Amino acid sequence: MKLPELNLGQLRTFVAAAERMSFVSAAETVHRSQAAVSMQISKLEASLDQPLFERHTRRIALTLAGETLLPYARQLLQIEHAALSALRTQEVVGKVVLGAPDDYVLSLLPPVLERFAMRFAKVEIELVCLQSILLKPLLKKGAIDLAFVTRGEGLDGTLIRREPMVWVGAEKHAAWKKNPLPIALYEKGCVAREQTLAALEKSARPYCATYSSPSLLGILAMVEAGLAIAALAECSAPAHLVRLGKADGLKSIEPLDIVLIKGRKNSSPAAECLANEIMQALSSKN
Repeated sequence: MKLPELNLGQLRTFVAAAERMSFVSAAETVHRSQAAVSMQISKLEASLDQPLFERHTRRIALTLAGETLLPYARQLLQIEHAALSALRTQEVVGKVVLGAPDDYVLSLLPPVLERFAMRFAKVEIELVCLQSILLKPLLKKGAIDLAFVTRGEGLDGTLIRREPMVWVGAEKHAAWKKNPLPIALYEKGCVAREQTLAALEKSARPYCATYSSPSLLGILAMVEAGLAIAALAECSAPAHLVRLGKADGLKSIEPLDIVLIKGRKNSSPAAECLANEIMQALSSKN
């Protein structure tokens, strides 16, 4: 007995019709005429020797055979897409310069960059690790292709996620019990610094800025040593630090908007692929 062969083009049309329960809508989806859609479905049914749809005057419905075929058809189309995508990645070559602050580099980007490197082996990534505000002039000059940064003045792009900020301190030192409250801050111009200061102004506690740094590691060193507390993006706050809040006389802080900005001068297939990887992996909608 000769088994029928499945045609991917016909299966694509079948899935479109099954998901929309309409040959008219399926025609729009697969960019064919309604007559061509009907013909493809008929050819598929003929090859399987089974009807896939019950046809009524104003609607269609899946038969038992159609319901059985649908999940397999979807899987075959997904495999086709994955195979073509895998082949396309081999064609992408070049270099991408990505700019991001160190707290995002350490906490959010490693799995994304690892996966990207495996998929796009011929693309070289150069990482520029600076505060968001310091990456702005590099974007304008075209020195970086992508910036994964905190939204701020002159830094607006595609919103990736809203990252909460948390107050942290070292438990064995309990610096949050000191008066005035010692605070480690990011340098001037940083959105995180501005939002931290805004929350402090709303708090009832007197404070003093004991340390200012452009580096997450510098701020963490001050907190670990018990010389200050700090407000950090939740993604970069070490788990062993104590989370502080209302009970400690501290107001909540506005979250940070993390955006992805594409350089206007250096658009390339490699940069587009990395941008898509970041958006798919880190978007808060996922």
